[in-house]
Amino acid sequence: MKINFEHRGNFNRFEKFLVKSLHIQPLVRPILEKYGRMGVEALKEATPKDTGKTSESWKYEIIRDNDGQYQIVWSNTNVVDGWANIAILLQYGHATANGGFVKGTDYINPAIEKVFQGMANEAWEEVKQHAK
Repeated sequence: MKINFEHRGNFNRFEKFLVKSLHIQPLVRPILEKYGRMGVEALKEATPKDTGKTSESWKYEIIRDNDGQYQIVWSNTNVVDGWANIAILLQYGHATANGGFVKGTDYINPAIEKVFQGMANEAWEEVKQHAK
């Protein structure tokens, strides 16, 4: 099971500018790798810990589609009984066996927002540096 994160806006035009105008496509993947690892660390740190298994189960993957667009996909592999992704249950809450409900805690969005901001800032610095 994968957890997909969505963020408003995208870097499509920016990436095309970098790739076509600056010919720096080889730089794109290492930057995404850097922020993929940073996202894993941020999610690990922000994940509520009981046993620590969920916080240690974060990973990322970089996907490039047929149009040449890149995505970083973060996922958590701590799944119980083949269907219950613990990271999702912690984020959104869940029912209990006795009919109660445990409220979720939004820990994913604040953690990953810092990574998105860092990536945007670094990308902007690259544009300014290469635009000279």
